[in-house]
This record gives sequence, structure tokens and C-alpha cells, in this order.
Amino acid sequence: MEGSSFKPVVPPEVSVKEFTLRAVLLGVILAAFMGAANAYLGLKAGMTIAATYTTAVVGMAVIKAFRGTILEENTARTVGSIGGNVASGAIFTLPAFFITGIWFPFYRFENYLMATLILIVGGILGIMFVTITRRILTGNPELPFPESVAAAEIHKAGQKGARGTGHLLTGMGLGALFTCLTEFKLIALKFQRLVRVGKASLLVRGPEASPAFLGVGFIIGPRLASINFSGGVLAWGLLAPILAFFMNYHDLGAVSDWTAEIIRVWRDYVRYIAIGGMLVGAFYTLFKMRKNLVEGIAGSFSTVFKQKKGEADLLPRTERDLNIKWALLTTITVAVIVFFVFNRYAQNVPASLTAVLLMVILGFVFAAVSGYLVGIIGVSSNPTSGLTVSVLIIVAFIMVLFGLQGPSGISAVLIVAAFTCVSVSVAGEMMQDLKAGHFLGCTPWKMQVGDIFGVTAAALVMFFVLSVLHLGNIKQTVSLKLTELEKAGVTEIYYDGTHKDLEARTYNLEEIKALSPEVQNEILKTRAGLGGEKIPAPQASLMAAVARGIFERKTEWILILAGMFMGFALILMQVRSPMLIAVGMYLPIDTSFAIFLGGVFKGILEKAIEKRKLEPAGKERVSNQGTLLASGLIAGEAIIGIFFATLAFAEVKILHVFSSPSYLLSLVGITALGLFLVWRSLKKEHKEEA
Repeated sequence: MEGSSFKPVVPPEVSVKEFTLRAVLLGVILAAFMGAANAYLGLKAGMTIAATYTTAVVGMAVIKAFRGTILEENTARTVGSIGGNVASGAIFTLPAFFITGIWFPFYRFENYLMATLILIVGGILGIMFVTITRRILTGNPELPFPESVAAAEIHKAGQKGARGTGHLLTGMGLGALFTCLTEFKLIALKFQRLVRVGKASLLVRGPEASPAFLGVGFIIGPRLASINFSGGVLAWGLLAPILAFFMNYHDLGAVSDWTAEIIRVWRDYVRYIAIGGMLVGAFYTLFKMRKNLVEGIAGSFSTVFKQKKGEADLLPRTERDLNIKWALLTTITVAVIVFFVFNRYAQNVPASLTAVLLMVILGFVFAAVSGYLVGIIGVSSNPTSGLTVSVLIIVAFIMVLFGLQGPSGISAVLIVAAFTCVSVSVAGEMMQDLKAGHFLGCTPWKMQVGDIFGVTAAALVMFFVLSVLHLGNIKQTVSLKLTELEKAGVTEIYYDGTHKDLEARTYNLEEIKALSPEVQNEILKTRAGLGGEKIPAPQASLMAAVARGIFERKTEWILILAGMFMGFALILMQVRSPMLIAVGMYLPIDTSFAIFLGGVFKGILEKAIEKRKLEPAGKERVSNQGTLLASGLIAGEAIIGIFFATLAFAEVKILHVFSSPSYLLSLVGITALGLFLVWRSLKKEHKEEA
């Protein structure tokens, strides 16, 4: 990616406007908006959009209109993009408090204060962790940081004028157009088909028709894309169908829907095996990084002594992080806050002290792993929820040994999981932003301070976004249910007392109408709101299920243990990245397949470059052209994705041209996009040599 001759866009010795009021204010607004949009998408579909491209384009456009600098653009992008990851931390954990019945009703002022505290404090903790590990990861030449490259290219393209912007806009236009075709259902987004093999079945899925995933695969290259895809093949081609077959072996005819059965097995069993693999892979990754990690921490502490001796100015501007003393003091303050919050639920001081210690240690470990994974596959595919489940399992198991049980135990471990999830999610995005800033020549400590503003802005509005979606869906669903009951002549409903706070008795409809929406939802069993049909919140549902399973003694530990042995076996086989294989197992295969396809086209380009025997300068130009075009595909899909998310939030119905659009056209289109990346990169090089 970068060699010894690397030079940022703005050299360290040059001082330009960077951390300005207009840049920070724009970033704060974008952080709140991106947080809201990503919260909606994540609750509905279990996925979020990388916010960095959207904020990069918007920041560039607005700041350039005020004749600002490229570093101001980066500040606006950095502050704005962190909102999307605060949303990830929120949607992966906060709904679990409602799903488990702990926050009932969900919308209460004390819950707002607790949620906001978790998001702000957890986010700041992630920033502090990154302050310590930045030098290690951004300086690692083996990490391609695909989305950081994409974000930096957007800013650099704006500085190069029409030629650079033209390549970017071409990619953005194609990415946006292709995304519109799938949103309007002119072509299919996904494909799956059940293939019978004797008495058993295989569920075959094609690559998702996503320009963004294609672009990510093109940027990271064929090797890393293949490793990631191998995990998907292992999960969907071996484990899921084999487990589904043997679990139903004695009565295969009883399975009416093998597609649903294989997906269920992957969701309920294979992903736990993947989590075990991620646990081993996470600590193996840290073990491999041990030398750089120690050197990086030592370097951070040496900065303290340099500052005491008045030698701080010896560090280049582009290498100055937040003062390590402030980072450590902030981490200690966060630990104290978490102790009191945890103990409020657990009412067990030794357990609370242990939980806080685990949170800080595991939070730091997984924040470093998150940054490492972002360097390989980007924020969009970073398995934050998998890392968080790993933390939840470890903490919950230890809390059981301390005697915690029931609702207090569940709520206590969810608190630790929530703090950790936000810190890990924010750390991943922060590392990506810092790497992009590294390319551009930004000042790290200013970006770190800026993200504190972004985290706070997103955190202040996030609970309201969740509550609006939650209560809006409940009110709509309950209203329809009450209308149906009245039309059917039903006047009374018996409630069985499932929820501990509600009495088991008969309620008449008029009495139900006077109750709060969430109580109505529970009594009528409409199952709306967070965790319901329209707002499934899949990651939060997983957190709730794991926490309940452990404290109710229902978790199948053999699956996680088997995954750990699998990870250990991969290490013995000297597999380059066991963690990435486990991540591929955890992700839907259509996602990793699409990334793999992008890697294949990058491999074709590399072969073409090798065949033409280009000079190093020519190779770099071809590679840069391809990277810029791929960056445009990513940015185009991200921007259009946010636009359609906004329409959905406003309940604007979108025209669907076909009820069952053609996937063949999608496959042709995504192949054409890949070939275009190769052709356009080489064509521009040919013209320049001519």
C-alpha cells in the first residue's frame, strides 16, 4: 500500500486549517444524521452502511464551497462518520434490554439517561483505546485498509480537479445506478436455491449484487478476499447442510422447508462455532501483534516523558496523539462509572469489580482486534456483534461463578456487553479514519478530540430514534389488532402473566385501550416493536438469547468449544488468518461471495499488469485508477442507501417494478462492473503511455 517513499498529501511540516468550528459543526450534524440512518437499517436488516464515504462526499462539497482545506474536509468526515458506529453499538445491544424484559417500558427517562451514558462513555473508551494502538495498526504495511483508501481517494480526487473527480464520479454514478436498480426491483439483490443431493439438501447462494462489496473486494485483493470467502464455504458448504441433515436424520420427511432449516442451523449453531473460532483467532491475532503492541504502548508512554522534558515538538505533527496521561485517566474514570452502573443491577461488589476489570481488558483486546480487522476487510464487514458476543459469553460465565442469576444477572452482563460493543465499534471506525487521515497528513489528536464531539452528538439522539421506531411500530400494530378484535365481536382478552410486571387476568378492550402501547403489545401478544417482525433487531436478539441461555443454563457450550478447537487447528495448519476464516463463517455467504468476486477482478487486473510488463510508475497509476473507481462504487451505493433509508423512515413507498426480478441480469451487471474496473484502469494507462 505504502512504501518508504510515502508522503501524505499535506506534509508534517506544513500547517493548514484543520480543526475549525465549521468543520466540527458540520461533522456533528452528519454524526446525528448518519447515526439515525444506520440505526434504522441495522434494526430492520441487521446491517449498517459505512458512513465514511457519505460524510467524505458531503464534507468535501460543503467545505470546498467555503474554500476550506482538505484537512477541514477530513475533520468533518471523521466527526460525522463516527455517528454510524455509535448506532451499531446501540442497535446491537440496547434493544436486548427490552427483548429480555428488563427495560419495560422501553421509553422512560431513566432508560434514556442510561442508554446515553453507555453510548457516550463506551464511545470515548474506544477512542482512548485507539490512542494507544494507532501507531501499531496504521503503520502495519500488511493491512490494506480498503475503506480508508477509498475515503482518502475521495478527498484527494477533489483536489486533483476534473480528471481525478471524473474517475470517482464515474464509479459513484455506476454504484448509485446499480443500487437503484436493486431497490426498485428491476434486478434482484440476492439469489438462493435449494439443491437436493440424495436425501439431503444444499442451499446455494449467489454473490449479493452489491457494488460496494465488489469495490471492497477489488481494493483488498484476491488473497484476503479468498481467505474470507473460505470461511463462508466452510459454513454453508459443509457445516450447515451436514448438521441440518444429521439433526433430522431419523425423520427427514418431517422437514417441510429445508431452506429455512439450513438457515436456522447456520444461525443457531454454526455461528456459535464461528464465535469460538473468533475467540481463538482474536487472541492469536493479539499474540502475533505482541511485539508491535508492546513497542506501540512503550512509544505512547515515552511521549509522556518527552513532554515532561519539553521534547514534544520533536514528534512530527502527523504523529501526535492525545496525551497518554489523559487517555489513561479517562479510562480509569470510565471504569469507575461502569462499576457503579454494573453494581446498580448486580448488587455484588466483588462481581462488579471483576466485571469492570474484564471489560477494560477485553475491551482493549477486542478494540485492537477490531482495528486490525478494519485494516483487512473494512468497517462494513467488521464483525462487531461477534466480538461483543464473545465478551458477553466470557463475562456471563464468570458472573455465574459469582452467583449472579435471573434478571439481575442478565441485565448486568448486557451492561458490560453494551459498553464493550460501543467501544469496539467506535474503535474500528476511529482506526479507519486515522488511517485515512494518515494518507492525507492530518493531526491524530485533533481527529481523536473531534470524534468525542461526534460520539456525543450521535449518543444524544440515538435513544429517541430507537424509541420512535419502536413505539411507532407498536402503535400501528396494536391499532390494527384492536380493530380486528372489535370487528370479530371480542370484548375481553385473557393475559397469562408471562411478564413479571403484569398481572395474569382478563382485560376488556376498553381497559386495554387506556394502557400504554408497550403494555398493550404484551397483553395482545402482537409481538411488535424491538425484536418483532418489522423491527427484528437480529444482533440484539442474539445478545438477549445468549444472555438468557447462560443464566438459564441453556447455552450449548460444546459449539463454542468446538469452534475454539477449530481455530486452534487452523493455527497448527499455519493458516494465515484464522480470524478472517471465522469471520467468513459468521457472515452470510452472499456477502463474502460478493467481496470474493471483487478480489477475482483485482486478480485479473494484476495478471494483465504483469503481462504488459509495466514500469513501477505505470503499475502504480493503473492501481490508483482502479482504486479510485472501486472507491466510487462504494461511495455511490452508500449515498443511495442512505437516501432510500430516509425514504423508508418517512414511510414513503417505493415503486417495485417486478415482484420477482431477474438475478441473471444482476449477475451480468455485477460482472460487467468488475470487467469495467479492469478495462477502465488499463485503458487510461494505455492512453497515458501513448
